[in-house]
Amino acid sequence: MDHTAEVEGIAVGIGPDGANVPAVVLSARGEYLPIFVTGDQAQAIQLGLSGEPFERPLTHDLLVEMVTEFGGAIDGVRIDDLADNTFYAKIDAERYESGQARQFVFDARPSDAVALAVRVDCPIEVSDEILDSAGRPPSAVDLGGGGRADEEPDEWDV
Repeated sequence: MDHTAEVEGIAVGIGPDGANVPAVVLSARGEYLPIFVTGDQAQAIQLGLSGEPFERPLTHDLLVEMVTEFGGAIDGVRIDDLADNTFYAKIDAERYESGQARQFVFDARPSDAVALAVRVDCPIEVSDEILDSAGRPPSAVDLGGGGRADEEPDEWDV
């Protein structure tokens, strides 16, 4: 079964080497799903959540604009696999030609999928299998004061 996830925020985890590593934290099924990302990816997600306009489009904003201009739409994203501690995602999109919808599915890094989802306000789906493998109770992830993504990240251990 798939569950619709919300982006709770960006946190900082402790990686295997003891270094701080940013993570986007999704919530679904009453659990948190931390996904490690790079600093640049965390910033792209954070900027998308803020809705702050820029003088020139950033990469994810440009992609959304191009998809839209070409008659397409991003319908949703899925965090659909976890192998060797690496998450995998899909982007579901469609384009209309002569009144007929044509469906597309694109492989993506979860960070890119989430960065697009927050820009177009589409659902983020996560399966029971992913949550069973990597979900954490909310008490295990500190987002700072019940935090939302626009707050400073705090630490948590993996």
